Amino acid sequence: MNVSVVLYTSDLRVHDHPPLRAALGRGNPVVPLFVRDPAVDRAGPASPNRLAFLADCLADLDAGLRERGGRLVVRSGDPVAEVCAVVRETDADEVHMAAGHSAFARRREDRLRRALEADGRRLYVHDGVVTALPAGAVTPVGSDHYAVFTPYFGRWSRERLREPLAAPRRVQVPGDLGSEDLPARKDAGSLSPGLAAGGEKEGRRRLAAWLGRDADAYEERHDDLPGDATSRLSPFLHFGAVSAAEAVHRARSRGGTGAEAFVRQLCWRDFHHQVLAARPDASAADYRTRHDTWRHGKEAEADLLAWREGRTGYPVVDAAMRQLAHEGWMHNRGRLLVASFLTKTLYVDWRAGARHFMELLVDGDVANNQLNWQWMAGTGTDSRPNRVLNPVLQGRRYDPDGTYVRRWVPELAGLEGTAVHEPWKVPGLERARYAYPDPVVELSEGLARFRRARDLD
Repeated sequence: MNVSVVLYTSDLRVHDHPPLRAALGRGNPVVPLFVRDPAVDRAGPASPNRLAFLADCLADLDAGLRERGGRLVVRSGDPVAEVCAVVRETDADEVHMAAGHSAFARRREDRLRRALEADGRRLYVHDGVVTALPAGAVTPVGSDHYAVFTPYFGRWSRERLREPLAAPRRVQVPGDLGSEDLPARKDAGSLSPGLAAGGEKEGRRRLAAWLGRDADAYEERHDDLPGDATSRLSPFLHFGAVSAAEAVHRARSRGGTGAEAFVRQLCWRDFHHQVLAARPDASAADYRTRHDTWRHGKEAEADLLAWREGRTGYPVVDAAMRQLAHEGWMHNRGRLLVASFLTKTLYVDWRAGARHFMELLVDGDVANNQLNWQWMAGTGTDSRPNRVLNPVLQGRRYDPDGTYVRRWVPELAGLEGTAVHEPWKVPGLERARYAYPDPVVELSEGLARFRRARDLD
C-alpha cells in the first residue's frame, strides 16, 4: 500500500490544507510530519515566545488529527534527513508540503526535492497555502514582482482565490511509526507574561468572533491604540493555524467597509511575501539603498537600549515597546511609530530594530517583519522614504485621552488628557513625582540629524 508524507512547516492546521487533502486524495495512509529543525534555533528566529506558541499549535494540530483517527508525527534534526528517514520507514512514494518564500525555505525545498528524486520519490510543493494568493501569481509587465503596494492590490483584488477546503473527515496514519513527544509550552524558556494561547481552534474562534463583533468598525478603528480593535490574528496567520485564503473569503462574505479594510491588510501580507520571494536578500540587505551611514558607538547603543526598554522619554513609543515586552505583540500603529522613531529620529540601523522584534514578536515573520521595518526606514517599498512620524502628534491623534500610554507607562498614570504625551512640559515640582526619563533626543534635533544624513537639506 502506497503512503504519502505531509511535511508541516508554517501551515499548522487541518482546515483548508491543500497538501493534506492532496495526499489523502489517493486513498492511502498519510504521515502528517513536523520536524523540529535545530538550524532554525541557531539562526535566531525561534524566540521563546514563538516556541511556546508553536507548542500550542502543534498540540492543537495533533488533537485535530486524532479527532479524525490520525496523529502528528514529530521528529528532530535536519528536515531533509528526517523526511527521507520517514519515507524509508514507511516506503512512502511522495511528499507534500506548502511552498515557502524565504531563502531558507526555498533552500530546504530544493534540498528535499533532490534527495527524494535521487531515491525515486516525488516532492509536491503547493502554492497559496501560507499566503492567500501564491507569491508569483501576479507580476507587472517587465518585472518579476510588484514593488509598489497599490497596483499590486489592484491586481490581487481581481484574482480569483482558490476555494477553502473543508477539514478531512478521516486521516489514516501508519500505526507503527515512531514519534517524539510534542514540545511543551513550559519548555520554551522565558516568555512574555501576557503571551496569548495558540492553536487552530483558538485562531478559528478568534476569526469568527472578530468578524461577527468588530469587523464593521475596523476601517475607522484599526489605528485606535487604546481601543485595540484589530483582529490580533497575525500570530495565527504566521503559524498557519488560520488560513489566509479562508480569512479573505470569510471577510468578503461578511461584507462592509470594515471587512474590506481587513482584506486590504491581508493583501499587505501577501505583498511582502511576493517581494521576499523575488528578492530573498531583502531579509538582511536594503531593498532600495539610501546609502545610510547609521549611527554606531556608545551613544547609539545607549539610545537603542532605551528604545528596547521603553525608556526613551516619549510616552507613546515607550508604551508600545512595553506592550511588546509584556505580550509578545504590538499594535500595528505602535509598530509604525517605534520603527520610525528608531530609524529616523534616533537614526539607528533598521536591522537592530528588526532583530529585537524577532526576539519577542510571536508573529515574527521574516517577510512582514523585515519588509515593514524597511518600509519605515525608507529603504523598502515606501514611495515616501523620508517620512518621519512625530511621536507627540501621533500620540495625540491615536491616543487622544492618553489611555494607551497610562495602561503601559504607569509612572504617568497621574497625568490627564494629552499632557501625558509631553510630560517634560509638566512644572518642575509636580514633575518630580514621576519616575520617568527625559527625552533621549529633542525631536527637532533628531529630524535635523536625519535630514543631514539623507542629504535632504
